[in-house]
Amino acid sequence: MDIQQGILRSVSDTSPAHYQVRIQSFSLLTKNAIERYESAEFEAGGYKWKLVLYPSGNKSKNVKDHISLYLVLQETTSFPFCWEIYVKIRFSLLDQNKDNYLVVEDGLGMERKFYKRKVEWGYDELIPLKTFSDASNGYLVNDSCEFGAEVYVSRERIRDKGESLIMIRDAIPYKHTWHIDSYSKMTEECYDSQPFIVGNHKWKIQVYPRGRETGFPPYLSLYVALVEPTTLNPSSKIYTQIVLRILDQKQSKHQIGKANFWFSASSHQHGASKFLLLSTFINQYFGFLIKDNCYVEAEVTILGVVDALT
Repeated sequence: MDIQQGILRSVSDTSPAHYQVRIQSFSLLTKNAIERYESAEFEAGGYKWKLVLYPSGNKSKNVKDHISLYLVLQETTSFPFCWEIYVKIRFSLLDQNKDNYLVVEDGLGMERKFYKRKVEWGYDELIPLKTFSDASNGYLVNDSCEFGAEVYVSRERIRDKGESLIMIRDAIPYKHTWHIDSYSKMTEECYDSQPFIVGNHKWKIQVYPRGRETGFPPYLSLYVALVEPTTLNPSSKIYTQIVLRILDQKQSKHQIGKANFWFSASSHQHGASKFLLLSTFINQYFGFLIKDNCYVEAEVTILGVVDALT
């Protein structure tokens, strides 16, 4: 038994429990430009795996003069969005002279974690090519060799839900102005502006000419809303700064309301039911309604977005 750099090398008389790869004419792999050999799938611990062998070293990691060997988890696209599998791995190499196996594993008995961004684990430098190729060591005899693996899943962690919040630096506001003429002829409860796009979503201004809520004195009600809220994922949210204005066409003393709000599929409208007294709005002394025309404005700034974690 030998532990070097956290790697335990030992000898076992037992063949590997889960998979073996026997290679004849090993030297022809490199000669025929096979830099990477991938085994068939095998099952261990309820999961599917492959062995990946680099007969002259993993060049993508600048490995030279060694054999590289890895275990790769398969079919992960069917897993829940957030998963972790903890595995103990033992690689083996047949010593044909002594009829036993060189076993290579973590010297501290550590579990190796497989997850979405890491589905491969192994050794860049499993064994020096010089040691491997020396027939007296028994690993390569008559140009034939045999590698193996044992894979023991010790624990699993699977989470079905999660979210990602992205706050936006230097967010840029978008301003939409709606010219309403013939205000006195607006007899419906609510009117919508033409849609405008901010942050890949369609928005609209909503005006309630006689107020959204009954009561005295009456008010004009003003809102911003998502046009297609049902297209949002139930876990998605949009953190937005909203500025609503009714423009004063005489003295530029605009009526302004400002707020930050989380928009979502279930909460897709925000504004004020008592935005401006109706008597003030229609009073000709002020400049909000001139010749039965007015200007309503919405300024939308997206400050952050929450989406489902994938």
